[in-house]
Amino acid sequence: MRIDGAWLLCDDQVVRPLIIGEILTDNGSWESAEFLVDTGADRTVFSAPILNKLGLRSIASHEQVSGLGGVVKSVVVETQIRLTRENAGKAIFRGQYAAVTELESLDISVLGRYITGLFSVIVDRLGDMVCLLGQRHGYRIEQN
Repeated sequence: MRIDGAWLLCDDQVVRPLIIGEILTDNGSWESAEFLVDTGADRTVFSAPILNKLGLRSIASHEQVSGLGGVVKSVVVETQIRLTRENAGKAIFRGQYAAVTELESLDISVLGRYITGLFSVIVDRLGDMVCLLGQRHGYRIEQN
């Protein structure tokens, strides 16, 4: 399985590794979402604007979400994330995901190790590649 992302220009004019995915909403439709491919993120976390669009029932989180800005308020939602594979098929990840509740807490949703840990993750700025590789796909590092 191969899931491709891209280096995209964000609102703050910084280019970051992103994968465009979809999240299942409370009414059964799929909401498009950008995910930062963060190789250091322990978990997948939805931004507050995405949380608001999903309309999902949330439960209080007993785990804290923290980063460079410190600890932020968060909740947990149960839903599905859908990412497009190389053959236009879909990979679906079901689970409980953290979401921040304050707009200023997180600019973009983060794809963390709950999902990225299932893949070989390539985040290569010079090679202009963002990619998740699994199952029958692999990679080789060669000296030029």
